[in-house]
Amino acid sequence: MRGTRLNLLLGCVLLCSASLLYLGMSGIDCPPKSHRHRWMELNLGSGNESLSLNEHFPEDTPIIFIGGFPRSGTTLMRAMLDAHNAVRCGEETRVIPRLLAMRATWSRSVKERIRLDEAGVTDQVLNSAVRAFLLEVIVGHGEPAPRLCNKDPFALKSLSYLASIFPKGKFVLMIRDGRATVHSMISRKVTISGFDLSNYRDCLTKWSSAVETMYNQCQSVGESRCLPVRYEQLVLKPEQEMRKLLHFLDLQWDSSVLHHEELIGKAGGVSLSKVERSTDQVMKPVNTDALSKWVGNIPSDVVSDMAEIAPMLARLGYDPQANPPDYTRPEPMVSQYNYSQGVKAAETPHPS
Repeated sequence: MRGTRLNLLLGCVLLCSASLLYLGMSGIDCPPKSHRHRWMELNLGSGNESLSLNEHFPEDTPIIFIGGFPRSGTTLMRAMLDAHNAVRCGEETRVIPRLLAMRATWSRSVKERIRLDEAGVTDQVLNSAVRAFLLEVIVGHGEPAPRLCNKDPFALKSLSYLASIFPKGKFVLMIRDGRATVHSMISRKVTISGFDLSNYRDCLTKWSSAVETMYNQCQSVGESRCLPVRYEQLVLKPEQEMRKLLHFLDLQWDSSVLHHEELIGKAGGVSLSKVERSTDQVMKPVNTDALSKWVGNIPSDVVSDMAEIAPMLARLGYDPQANPPDYTRPEPMVSQYNYSQGVKAAETPHPS
């Protein structure tokens, strides 16, 4: 019996040794590390995934948020930044603006606010949870990089809130002539909830309202935190605009941002989504092809009422009566305070 047990033990040892030898020779790899794991190794000096990003990341590294109305150049901007050797933006997450909209709904509803307070779910608890969620999505959905960036156009409808939970975050608000934006949206059938794609008047009115919300918040957080970038100037003077932007973001100049198309699909370069509508356009070098495609395509009755339909055109420095404006000579954008004072002055009757 003793000899049988000894033989059985030796057999197990030999079997285990043979198995280990086979596995070693067959080149079995360890499971790949997650993007989050690799980012923490790169930026926090630790691969311990149990560490809390919430305690380190938002305070130490400013996240870049790119937003604006869809079809205003947000994809081009993020592709150009993705070409920078220190930045990773990646594709739209789509979940981030939805969560922010949900958070805003909770805040606006008095009844819901009371329910949350009674349950001990304070603003501090909610903000911590939202910040943690956003961080996990931003860090986890793409390759690690020293500076991370998120591009979800309508996320900047919550710009002021994002600025409060990410105190070192910086914001890039893409601005484009609303007539070009709406024409592009309608011609490419880009569906946005609440917009009637058969009605230019309706779309321009809602464009003006949405852009006003984002632009007001951009101004409220200040020029050190938010930079409006005109699409027209970006494509007409790409190096000038990108130098200004990189200085704003505290990033070194990298000429690769002027040639993003050369880095599409390459490691550490620009990753594009097959389902985003602008993908086919940003695969090309920066160009001015889309500047005036809208001219002649907007109904005449809408053109004649343009100043009243879309008041944000004038506030953003576009001439609502010019078809098209002279984009090489942009008018200055008007601040919320100056705009309000101008409207009040225009409405005040002058003594005869």
